[in-house]
Amino acid sequence: MVNRILSLVGWLGTALVFVAVAIRFGYPAKEQWASYLAWAGLVCVLAYTLGQWREVAKIFARRQARYGTLAATSVLVVLGILVAINYIGARQNKRWDLTANKQFSLSDQTRNVLSKLDSPMQVLVFAQEPDFPRYQDKLEEYAYASKKVSAEYIDPDKKPAVAKQNAVQQYGTIVFNYKGRTERVTSDNEQDITNGIIKVVSGQQRKVYFTQGHGEKDTVSAERDGYNSIAAALGHENYTVDKLVIAQQGSVPDDASVVVVAGPRTDFFAPEVEALKKYLDKSGKLLLELDPPDKADSPAVTSLIALAHDWGIQVGNNVVVDASGMGRLIGTDASVPVAANYPSHAITARFSFLTAFPLAREASPISGGVNGHVAQAFVETSPRSWAETDINGLVTTGQVSLDESKGDKKGPVAIASAVSAAPASATPPTPGDADAPKPETRVAVMGDSDFAANGGLGIQGNRDLFMNTIGWLSQQENLISIRPKEPDDRRITLTATQQNNITWLSLLIIPGLVFGTGIYTWWRRR
Repeated sequence: MVNRILSLVGWLGTALVFVAVAIRFGYPAKEQWASYLAWAGLVCVLAYTLGQWREVAKIFARRQARYGTLAATSVLVVLGILVAINYIGARQNKRWDLTANKQFSLSDQTRNVLSKLDSPMQVLVFAQEPDFPRYQDKLEEYAYASKKVSAEYIDPDKKPAVAKQNAVQQYGTIVFNYKGRTERVTSDNEQDITNGIIKVVSGQQRKVYFTQGHGEKDTVSAERDGYNSIAAALGHENYTVDKLVIAQQGSVPDDASVVVVAGPRTDFFAPEVEALKKYLDKSGKLLLELDPPDKADSPAVTSLIALAHDWGIQVGNNVVVDASGMGRLIGTDASVPVAANYPSHAITARFSFLTAFPLAREASPISGGVNGHVAQAFVETSPRSWAETDINGLVTTGQVSLDESKGDKKGPVAIASAVSAAPASATPPTPGDADAPKPETRVAVMGDSDFAANGGLGIQGNRDLFMNTIGWLSQQENLISIRPKEPDDRRITLTATQQNNITWLSLLIIPGLVFGTGIYTWWRRR
């Protein structure tokens, strides 16, 4: 009698479970009842199982049942381990990029910018739905690097009102919202996305003036010695580039974030130097790029060299010669010193690229400083280089040697130095601008201007060094880093013979070996 009742309870439990499943998938509105019925059915099945404990025990007493139980337990343990790994992996996210040039990793610059976020950043991607994965692959890296970043993907055709509200004019527009500010980009590559973030985070465009009137580099020239490429790079990082003729204006404009004197061929007039001094007194930022004389009788830029001296930096009347042979790595000779190691400075923090400087001169810190200004070198040449003072011999014969008795200076030679100090008269900070850096005068002097010209930017380190210097001068330390690199083209080029060999190997030889091994094994077992 008891067995019959337990049997009915077991069948009732099974029926209740099936009914619960049917309600769950067939009538979602009654899902609450499905839960109740499922629990009731499981209780009935459990009661039936407990009532049949003797039969269950007899079954497991058999040898075959024990082996089956052991196998089932092993399967459950493996499944449990897999579930645990997935559970932990979902909460402890860790990624590895195994590509040769870290193609799927964010650059140092991007990680620097993201680490400085102190408020949530909303990223809206307006694209057609089939294109979502292309943007997700990239923006997931940003969200992984910073918990402040959240991305939302919107199809403008399905939500035209939202697209109109965000002033979206084309597919592929990415909108960044941060602290009430908005910025838009229309590209999915890392450089453009990061530049968009930089713009919305900074909230303002900084202006870089390049002086003109003394043969300086031209920011609109596309010639080999032009600066239009570096001017474009500045524009990508939210700088505005403009020209400045101090002799005409009489002073440096108040909106100047940085003033660059890039390779003047003639010296500045006294009023122009005085205007630069007044600008520096008001927490100005100045980059002097002073090329060495290319002839023994070339006019010296005495006033600018004296200005650099006032800030504790010695600009030598010499040319740095590099006999280390490093120049051959990039196809140059000893007249182009190559730097691979950099003294500790914010400009070159974590900087590990080669930089090359066509015809550079010394620009080193003066021991003990000048007027309380103590500079630091941030680029030095190799120990096998020296600063050559016999410019006439170098230009005419090209044959020179280190002779310290004649004033030559043994390497390593500093060819770039920087200094900062409290300004003589600081401009009061804007009320409520708590994020603004403290007023500070900053000066950087480099013994070459050609390294940042169009002809020198083929070397990855040159561009980053110039951009890092501008970032430090403008007190945007989050921009001092290594910029994103383009993916390497790593395709394999095969001849027709090699292609035929691979075809025969994959379609005939390897399958034939596998088939032959199988036939041999079958024959041996016979």
